[in-house]
Amino acid sequence: MTTAVPPPAPAMIPMAESPSLLDPRGSSGIGGGDGCTRTGEEGGDDGEPDGRSEAGTFSILVTTTASAGVVRKSDAIKQKYGGNERSQMLKYHIQTSGRSLHAQEIDFNDIRTTLQALYAIYDNCNSLHTNAYDEAITTPTEESVRRAMAIQLIINKENGLSKNENPLQGSFIIEELTNLVEEAVYQEFERISERGGVLGAMETMYQRSKIQDESMHYEGKKASGELAIIGVNTFLGKDGSPIQVIHEVMRSTDSEKQSQIDDLKNYQKASESAAEAAINELSTAALANGNVFAGLMNASKYCSLGQMSQSLYQVGGQYRRNM
Repeated sequence: MTTAVPPPAPAMIPMAESPSLLDPRGSSGIGGGDGCTRTGEEGGDDGEPDGRSEAGTFSILVTTTASAGVVRKSDAIKQKYGGNERSQMLKYHIQTSGRSLHAQEIDFNDIRTTLQALYAIYDNCNSLHTNAYDEAITTPTEESVRRAMAIQLIINKENGLSKNENPLQGSFIIEELTNLVEEAVYQEFERISERGGVLGAMETMYQRSKIQDESMHYEGKKASGELAIIGVNTFLGKDGSPIQVIHEVMRSTDSEKQSQIDDLKNYQKASESAAEAAINELSTAALANGNVFAGLMNASKYCSLGQMSQSLYQVGGQYRRNM
């Protein structure tokens, strides 16, 4: 009688090297050159751009998983933007897709969000926001927010596969899509560089036009039925899946609003002297093209968001898009 020898467990890829990805049509907050805003965790290494990105998961989930892998795999942070080794240890945040939330059959939205969250967690994203199912029609209620939070908890605590550091590694489709998306990312970098970097491209409304084009592309497929959305343009309910009405709207009372205003004024008064010094430090860093993130972290201890924003407006002006 022979005893079967189990195959060796696959080696797990460290977080900084594992395939993870940004959606090819999403936006990447890569800090550094070409007018990109410098960002960093705790100020980064001497102001070096830190590889933190935010990506939105879309309904084509496998493509999304490939995209985050591109950001970790890509040499662009090092070669194009002069990032150091720490800058390439990507940390990224995923938010499930807002446009996948529909006002028809809104209970189905939790199913879509669960699938998106599953892929994000399988890809080792560092933080995750799961949308509430009723955000398609109103401000989330306490009940819907708890359900959204439960999606993450159930995947992390009840689903065993998510305990593996990278359960999707070695998948042919993931690796192939990663290569395709990487090529597209480099092409997009070149298009932005040709327009004078991020700020130059903003002046010609390049990013805005790309977002609008993608939106038209998506809505066209949705309207034609080429992109099947269950309960919206196909497999409708017996009542035709009408748009659902709002039953409960979460709004602050007048007393709650006034309490917030009073708290803000008291906070600003209590930290007035420290806030002035922190604002000056932030403005100086912005003028010198220094580490603004470190200045923001310090200023946030004593200043309100409005105070910090106004100080940066005074240095660099306030962006107004062309019509």
